[in-house]
Amino acid sequence: MNANRLFNMILHRMMRRLLGRGIDAGIERVTRGRGSGPVLPEGRGKAGGPGDRKAARQRRQAMRVARRIGRF
Repeated sequence: MNANRLFNMILHRMMRRLLGRGIDAGIERVTRGRGSGPVLPEGRGKAGGPGDRKAARQRRQAMRVARRIGRF
């Protein structure tokens, strides 16, 4: 293995880590203040009620869209 290949391998690892940290920091900064705290009972529908069916339908639809996007 020549020196250029070794240098590129090390450089790519470092760049991947730095880029990942930068992306994570940017996402944290954009979503600051949107805590994923517990859902309060007032914000939820009754168990088994129409709100649960609507939420389940939305979750299924979101999963289908995510699978479609993942195929690309």
